Amino acid sequence: MNTSLLGFELGLSSIITILIIVLALIVVKKGVIVVPQSRNYVIERFGKYTQTLSAGLHFIVPFLDNVAFKVSILERQLPEFNISVITRDNVEVQLEATVFFRIVDTAASVYRIADINQAIFTAATSIVRSAAGKLELDELQSSRESMNSEIATNLQEAAEIWGIEITRTEITDVIVDEQTKAAQRQQLNAERERRASIARAEGEKRSVELAADAKLYEAQKEADAIRVKADADAYSIEIEAKANAEQTRLVAAAIADNGQPAINYEIMKRQVEAIGNMASANNSKTVIVPTDVTQTLGSLQVLLDSFSGDKK
Repeated sequence: MNTSLLGFELGLSSIITILIIVLALIVVKKGVIVVPQSRNYVIERFGKYTQTLSAGLHFIVPFLDNVAFKVSILERQLPEFNISVITRDNVEVQLEATVFFRIVDTAASVYRIADINQAIFTAATSIVRSAAGKLELDELQSSRESMNSEIATNLQEAAEIWGIEITRTEITDVIVDEQTKAAQRQQLNAERERRASIARAEGEKRSVELAADAKLYEAQKEADAIRVKADADAYSIEIEAKANAEQTRLVAAAIADNGQPAINYEIMKRQVEAIGNMASANNSKTVIVPTDVTQTLGSLQVLLDSFSGDKK
């Protein structure tokens, strides 16, 4: 009987030990939590929020605390969605857009909003329509970057209460119907024709300006040439006048020194120059020289010799 009692006690002890070990394992499992890098865990106690666990090893109160939500903090992207908008110039277009976001306040994201994606989609639709309505169609197609920035700023203000950070918004495409495309093509062709007309007009204007500049340059050069010629003629006249004055001075001096022979010499010299000029004229065919003139020519040498002898 003692042996049976001993065996019973040993069996009971083993069972208790096993139960303690199992309970310890359960406590460890319930009280020790390892949070992955890409997630945050939301802890509740009796259904009430107590704390948010970030990546790493954490300890909680077993059986009292439990993990209510496991939230991914990776950046997310809404599926691309189309929004019908009316621009400032009353053109209806379809905008294809998407939104990138991530959760920065895990508790707010699970307790303030039920469906994050739907909430962001609704807010983004309203904000995109408001931003696009301020622009004309041409501005809408060429100002995507500024519009993306405006949408992201306004959407961030709306999503901040949900613990969400809007990292980027993208208008990926502007979809225009065929009628609007045809109207745009006509407008583009008209704009090209206008630019071509302006270019032709500018070319013609430039051509006229260049021609006028060329005529002005030619006139200036001709005026310069006339001025140079006038200066040359004036200089020639001045030199000739000086030469004549010098010659007159010399003759006057000779007359003062030698008297009548110098006067006769000058008169005969002028007669000889006149006969030479008359003989060299183009319309002169025959020159008849009077006898007294030939005598004058003969006497000129005698007078010159006499004049030279007197001077010596």
